[in-house]
Amino acid sequence: MTITSPCPVVPSGPAPSGPAPSRPAPSRLVSERPAPAAARPWSFPASREFRLGSGLRVRHIARPGHRLAAIGLFLDTPLEEEPEGLDGVAELTSRSLQEGSASLHGAAFAAEIERHGATFDSIAAPNGIVLALQVPQSGLERVLALVADTLCEPAFPEREVARLRGQRLDEIEHEEAAPNTRAFNGLLASLIGPGHRSSRPAAGTRDTVARIGHEEVRAFYDTHARPATATVAIAADLSTEDLNRVLERTLGHWTGPAARLSTVRPVTTDDRTRMVIIDRPGAVQTTIMAGRAGPDRSAPSWPAQSIGIHCLGGGLTSRLDQELRERRGYTYGVTACAQPMRSVGILSIGGAVATAATGPAVRDVFGVLRGVSEGLGQEERTAAVRNLVGVAPLQYQTATSVVKAVVRASAERLPADYLTTIHDRLAAVTAPEATEALLAAFPTDRLVVVTVGDAAAIRHPLEDLGLGPVRVIG
Repeated sequence: MTITSPCPVVPSGPAPSGPAPSRPAPSRLVSERPAPAAARPWSFPASREFRLGSGLRVRHIARPGHRLAAIGLFLDTPLEEEPEGLDGVAELTSRSLQEGSASLHGAAFAAEIERHGATFDSIAAPNGIVLALQVPQSGLERVLALVADTLCEPAFPEREVARLRGQRLDEIEHEEAAPNTRAFNGLLASLIGPGHRSSRPAAGTRDTVARIGHEEVRAFYDTHARPATATVAIAADLSTEDLNRVLERTLGHWTGPAARLSTVRPVTTDDRTRMVIIDRPGAVQTTIMAGRAGPDRSAPSWPAQSIGIHCLGGGLTSRLDQELRERRGYTYGVTACAQPMRSVGILSIGGAVATAATGPAVRDVFGVLRGVSEGLGQEERTAAVRNLVGVAPLQYQTATSVVKAVVRASAERLPADYLTTIHDRLAAVTAPEATEALLAAFPTDRLVVVTVGDAAAIRHPLEDLGLGPVRVIG
């Protein structure tokens, strides 16, 4: 840093001869702000699709000039394919894949991944296992080779699977103490028939996870993981031709028999309006979650429903937040959302209130929903479009966020042009269309309300609302 003295320094020697050096013109403060540039059009980055000789589907997103590549690999191993009594085996399989291959696993595998500056994460989602990696462009081929070795011959060492099982059991204890998690799991169990996998916690329960060992993990992987039903999305500074060659040298070594995509089974739901209390004796707060089953992202009504739900509970200016937070002071915030699952969407309204405010808060949620019949305003609709569409360039500015969206769309089997058209479809939604979709999403006579709180304190206030039967579970 150069520090300039406020005073001139007088030289100690004789004055220099010749003409005095010229001085720069004094700077002037900018008195007017520059005008903003015109907004440039934006669209979701396009991808090119091709298949390797093994049948592996590839979605390539070109990222010229970017030095960090992102990789997302989806395996068609849905939760509903887990064997009876082994809920959570998909999640343990996904975590075990991070342990590497039979030839390089454990700490040595992790060190090799790190040596190339890469990160490696995984999760078992309702539609299947997703592996996610980031790596500098210089290490892309080496890291893809490591992943290929793992897919061809995963290690699944008994000791490491046992360690991962122990970690998962510890997590379940924390989840059972988290009101939000208990409320959502309670909503799924109340809405979806008990015979369907979606009615139970995605990563398993204490009883089911305790039964899972390395043999069960290997059997699940060997039975369901196939390149012919998998998809890899890669955002990198490579041409499609160059990427094809790199992939054939790496992931192309993962081969297997021909296979068809897993069957998506229909879900039976019961959304008759009723109350379910999950008892937490002595709790000073009640977590409220009201919801029902609705369409997934493939439905034509999804864009209008998204705009309507944002108007209802998508931010500080939404109807629910204005009523329950600003006017009533019941809560720090309440939200409404739609979460796509395997073959259904879960529509929900959630927030936490003081125990004494439980009955009034539920009453006012239903009051806000009844008020939707008067119609959403144009200003509400415009604000929702601005938030859902205007934020997209920031939301997808990284390679990782783009790959994540592409993988998720592939897992949900959405049309190839879904991501490149959805924002235009959202922007075209009118206020009446959003109103109609919102009324269909949250009808007050088809809504299950799950509360996690002190049953002794909240049961009678909820019964007094007369919204439906009230049931208390432990």
